[in-house]
Formats: sequence, structure tokens, C-alpha cells
Amino acid sequence: MDTQLAQLMINGIAVGSIIALAAVGLTLTYGILRLSNFAHGDFLTLGAYLTLLVNNFGLNIWLSMILAAAGTVAAMLVAEKLLWSRMRSIRATSTTLIIISIGLALFLRNGIIFIWGGKNLDYDLPVIPALEIGQLKVPQNQLWVLGLAVLAIVLLHNLLQNTKIGKAMRAVADDLDLARVSGINVDRVILWTWVIAGTFTSLGGSMYGLITAVRPNMGWFLILPMFASVILGGIGNPYGAIAAAFIIGIVQEVSTLWLGSQYKQGVALLMMILVLLIRPKGLFKGTI
Repeated sequence: MDTQLAQLMINGIAVGSIIALAAVGLTLTYGILRLSNFAHGDFLTLGAYLTLLVNNFGLNIWLSMILAAAGTVAAMLVAEKLLWSRMRSIRATSTTLIIISIGLALFLRNGIIFIWGGKNLDYDLPVIPALEIGQLKVPQNQLWVLGLAVLAIVLLHNLLQNTKIGKAMRAVADDLDLARVSGINVDRVILWTWVIAGTFTSLGGSMYGLITAVRPNMGWFLILPMFASVILGGIGNPYGAIAAAFIIGIVQEVSTLWLGSQYKQGVALLMMILVLLIRPKGLFKGTI
């Protein structure tokens, strides 16, 4: 039992790393753009499939991830140009934005199925044996996932705290109109928000493909844990979302000891409800 619990916690840390990366992008788009983007999970799926596409041409998996991130960012910027900027200009309601994001999610998912089909696919990678630590078996891909997630989070912290664009993003998150009056280039902040969100989300999808199969609904199944992480961590707070993502990832995996894997999403939802009953604003302070 102890060995099984430890194994599930290791799996939970790997899943939490992926949720954390995706939740960072989701919480930034809400904190800065006030957009609850239900298409976020399908952009994660797009990142995984673009990685698969480039990798199948014989490129290194890490270079494939970088190129896939660039492609995902480009797709997000197209959506920004065609949809979100226009919605902001007419001051569309949050309900309208949610409905549009759901429509965008369906468009992306069905476009992926149309191009790649509905079957599970895998990257073209050699089989690497798992590391044996005592009675535990740790897949090396999970270690890579955790390492890349930690590196990405450190880079994000440095960008938000020590650069001009990071300070501008925090100012826009606090008060967009005041930031604009103060001379901050809001359009540039919006551009950087999508670049960061797209990069982190694509990396999350690419790394999810490392530890599971690449499939069209992979992002849709992660959207609830992502939103749960954003809410638990304090809406708009990327650090809170990261911490909450690891909590949710571990609890989801450990819960399979008693409930079975089919109830993972229900566990994430239950955690969100229980925390909000006690702390309606989440575990941490909101905004960047």
C-alpha cells in the first residue's frame, strides 16, 4: 500500500506539472484580459499535435516542442486578432466571451480530428526504461516533465518580477484603464500575454504527450483541473495556480486508490467546491 501510494504521488507530481503550465496561461489571460477561455485546453491539444507533426519529420523532440510552441502562439494571436480584440472593442459581456470560447474549442478539436483522425498517436521516440528507486519505478519522461516545468516556472518568475514587460503586465492586471492612462502600452502587454500563455500551454500539451498518448480530447479532459487550479490559486495569480495545480494533480492520482480513475475530474471539482466554501477567493491572493 505504501509503495503504491508513493507511486501514485510521483504520477501526481508529473500530472501536476502539466496542469501548472497550462493553468499559468489560463490565469494570465483571465487576470489581464478578463477572459475565461474554455478553448485553452484545446490549444494545449494543438501544441501536442504540432509537436507530433514536427517530430514525425525526424526532428529532435525538444526542438519539436519549441517549434510547436511557436505554432500555438501564432494560432492564439490569430484568435486574438479575429475574435478577442473585436469583442473588447464592443465591450462584450463575459457570457458572450465564454460562449465564443466554447465555440472556438469545438472548432479546434474538430479541426484536429479532421487532420489527424481520432486515434491515439505517439511521438517517434526510443523506449527508455524506467528508473528503479527501491520498489518504485519512475519513468524518465516524468522526470523530464518535472524538470522542464520547474525551469519554465523559474523563467516566468524572473520575467514577471524583473522585467519592464512583467511589471507592465502586473499593472494592467490591477487596473487596465489606469495602466493605459499611465502610459503603459496595453497592446504590447496583450501581445506578451498571448505569447506567454501560448508557450506554456503548448509545452504542457507536448509534455502530456510524453507521458500519455496524444489524442484529440486530451485538453478537454484537463480543462476542469486547469480551471480548478486557477480558482483555488486565486484568480489571476500564476504562483497560486502553480501551487494549486500540484495539489490537484497529486490528490487526483492518489484518489484512484479508493475511487478509480474515472472519478479524477470529480475529485478536482469537489476540491474546488470545498475550498471555495471556506475561502471564496481561493487559497492565495488573486492577481499577479
